[in-house]
Amino acid sequence: MADPVLQLLASGLQFWIRQQCESVEQLELQLHGSTLALLRGRLEGVSLVARKAVFSALEIERVELRSGAISVQMGKLMKGQSLQLEQPFPVQGSAEFSGPGLSRSFSGAHWRGLGDQISEALLGLTPLQELTIENEQLLVRAQGREMATQPLAEAGCVVLQQCDGPQRYALPGDPNITIEQAELQSGRLLVSGTAMVQP
Repeated sequence: MADPVLQLLASGLQFWIRQQCESVEQLELQLHGSTLALLRGRLEGVSLVARKAVFSALEIERVELRSGAISVQMGKLMKGQSLQLEQPFPVQGSAEFSGPGLSRSFSGAHWRGLGDQISEALLGLTPLQELTIENEQLLVRAQGREMATQPLAEAGCVVLQQCDGPQRYALPGDPNITIEQAELQSGRLLVSGTAMVQP
């Protein structure tokens, strides 16, 4: 039989993760640690895989994360209160994006401004019409024109570099997230890196 304390904490973490997302089609969560350590307020880590998630209006095909040690307030959790995290904790992971998902995301109200910045910087045109992934290139389209780019990771951020020219655009980053790799694989944009999750 599964450890009831681990089950309780897993339920709380799953609920918290789903609260952070607009939607998650599938979520697999695994806890690392022992009951004794948990009762002392420490979890050795969490691994999760999520599919078809929408986070902050951004469509993500697949997310795979592994956290470092997490400090939790077990007293409140055991009393039936909501899960409380005590300190920031590190997370390593990767996310996959499809061309259609990127296009929908950057056409929506939340990300439209950034989409237009991308097309303005690379094509000198707005609004952004479409982002597609073809032949291991990310195509940026606006007003009938397009530019083939390659995603790169530089200085902790994602940079779109023109395939046959000097044009480039560095996407604004989150200070809590460091992008270590950005590339196209099998028709998907794969981004990986590390982050600090704040309570």
